Amino acid sequence: MSSYGYGKDKVCGWVLATFPAGTEILDVGACDGLWRRLLPQYPDMDAVEAYWPNALRLHGTGYRQVFSADIRNFEYDHYDLIIFGDVIEHLPVKDAQAVLQYAWPRCRDMIVAVPWRYKQGEIYGNPYERHIQDDLTPELFAERYPGFEVLCDPGHDYCYFHKGGA
Repeated sequence: MSSYGYGKDKVCGWVLATFPAGTEILDVGACDGLWRRLLPQYPDMDAVEAYWPNALRLHGTGYRQVFSADIRNFEYDHYDLIIFGDVIEHLPVKDAQAVLQYAWPRCRDMIVAVPWRYKQGEIYGNPYERHIQDDLTPELFAERYPGFEVLCDPGHDYCYFHKGGA
């Protein structure tokens, strides 16, 4: 399942204006490689995907490296930008907090995209597609994940955030 299209043009414009072409990017929960296609100017983009069939399909799609791993167990040193496009709602709150806390000092900035109050079950046999945090609202996001600033609010019950002060 690909992430929603709302606001991606604004987010891509921000990335292009903020990060030079040699930027190392990690696309978390890459699924079908949408961010790779949207940001072809960045050849140093890696993908991490928990669902093996998706990870397998991502090979040969332009990612520098594709890792088949659950982000909760994935270790890395540093990326200039980490994209969590429709990821945290799929994790329990404590796990999502831990993932974002781990990423915070290991990147210059990160993008976190989330839908609000969106129930979703398993899709195409992929158990990682289930929304565990289907109660997210702007207020709950701010409470659970302090330090983030709105990057783009395209409406449609969806929002993009990035590291505050970055």
